Amino acid sequence: MAITTLPETTAETPSDLPLELLLQFPDNRLLIELCGEFDRNLAQIEHLLSVHILRRGNELALLGEARAEAAEVVKALYARLEAGKSIEPGDIDAAVRMGVSTRDTGARQSDQMEMFGSGALEIGTRKKTVEPRTPAQADYVRNLFRHELAFGIGPAGTGKTYLAVAVAVNQMINGHVDKIILSRPAVEAGERLGFLPGDMKEKVDPYMQPLYDALHDFLPGKTLAKLIEEKTIEIAPLAFMRGRTLSNAYVVLDEAQNATSMQMKMFLTRLGQGSRMVITGDRSQVDLPRGQPSGLIEAERILDGIGGISFNYFTSKDVVRHPMVAKVIEAYDADAGS
Repeated sequence: MAITTLPETTAETPSDLPLELLLQFPDNRLLIELCGEFDRNLAQIEHLLSVHILRRGNELALLGEARAEAAEVVKALYARLEAGKSIEPGDIDAAVRMGVSTRDTGARQSDQMEMFGSGALEIGTRKKTVEPRTPAQADYVRNLFRHELAFGIGPAGTGKTYLAVAVAVNQMINGHVDKIILSRPAVEAGERLGFLPGDMKEKVDPYMQPLYDALHDFLPGKTLAKLIEEKTIEIAPLAFMRGRTLSNAYVVLDEAQNATSMQMKMFLTRLGQGSRMVITGDRSQVDLPRGQPSGLIEAERILDGIGGISFNYFTSKDVVRHPMVAKVIEAYDADAGS
């Protein structure tokens, strides 16, 4: 059943009394879940949108300038509960971000409901279902499914690699590819790598750990270990890709800003039949020796405008790791521009 939006209360005098927008909910049980324990979900919406929300039986009264935006967020979250999903703090943040995007771009409010509430952009894996939490992430996920070669460029914490690995696992378990290949440059390698203990795998594993971490989020531990042992999932340094043809695979190159121009060209030309390739990186974190151009930046320039290749860009507004990360990135960007 649909949420009923009651007519707004108008003030007798415009000076003191704020207008309020009333929402009436058909299912009181879902309304309780929507509000959260001690109304903490409502408190988060209030904080993010600077509104005030009052609960009156099966109604919510929204007060403040952003009451209409808050109403769309509430409706999207209620639709999520109707679909049998739970609500976490990150889901509330995502609904607010999607709502702000529709307001800024002039998109229809129902588009925001469809994107967030109906799960049209869900990425199913063995352990969890992943959803984009910002408009930029939503565009990125669409392109990961649509294009054979996709780039995700932006600062840390924006979900570039995480979403790419999630799509890779989704495509493998649904039979669209036979294997997953995850790679990143080991820029601190060279001579110093030889001083690390262990065989070659033990030497390079510390550089690959972020990729292992992402996989553990999407696959049970025993399943992941078996797939790695069978080489259905490969995690290897970029240098190990030379001479290979990667067919029927989902291939992800992480930290691509640390690939040299020659390495980037080598990697891009590994793409074989039935494969998809994703390149992720952050142009502000190039660790190559001074004077050595980044292969990511060069590829961005050379491949721009070529059909079938997508480029998605992220900013500090897309950081979903922790709000403080966004503040740190914005501070460094401001300092670099001063």
